Amino acid sequence: MTESNPTRILLVDDHMVVRSGLATVLGVYDEMKLVGEASDGEEAVLLCERLQPDVVLMDLLMPKMDGVTATKIIKDRWPRIKVVALTSFKEQEYVEGALKAGASGYLLKNVSAEELVNAVRRTVVGQPSLSPEAAQVLIQKVNEPSPPGQDMTDREKEILALMVEGLSNTEIAERLVVSHSTVKFHVSNILSKLGVAGRTEAVAIAVKNHLVK
Repeated sequence: MTESNPTRILLVDDHMVVRSGLATVLGVYDEMKLVGEASDGEEAVLLCERLQPDVVLMDLLMPKMDGVTATKIIKDRWPRIKVVALTSFKEQEYVEGALKAGASGYLLKNVSAEELVNAVRRTVVGQPSLSPEAAQVLIQKVNEPSPPGQDMTDREKEILALMVEGLSNTEIAERLVVSHSTVKFHVSNILSKLGVAGRTEAVAIAVKNHLVK
């Protein structure tokens, strides 16, 4: 956006003091134009329909409708509107929730005025904006080892559940009405996917990680 065509911003936060502070920050920059304020997600959706802002600065924890839900609705209805989460929370569930809902960025409320405005600038041109804390959460998520057993088939999970019950291969074959060799094949795959050498270890991992009901 140019000075003659400023970026139109909607502030969404249930704390009036926060909105007032953000409005003051944005008011310093001629390229930014505050077009509205909302105190919850429901109001944000209504104002987006009426005002069609370029960027929404969205708090996440609010009454009536939370920011993640509001973000998803806004992005579904008006894809061109950019949403940047601006919150005090850096936990993984909030970061992932906001980004999955369609947010273009995730910032913490301790950002400086210049960092906030630069994030809005990047968002307008289609570049993501993540606080260092949010970026670190995503990096940790990517580097986390996958939980054991996530690649097991439904049949393997079914057989693992019977193993947990204490059934032998022969008893499992009778229960499922399949051949003994079929059960042996599946058990071998289960042990391999769980990274264990025997049935006892497989059962222990299954119970510990709630792999069976």
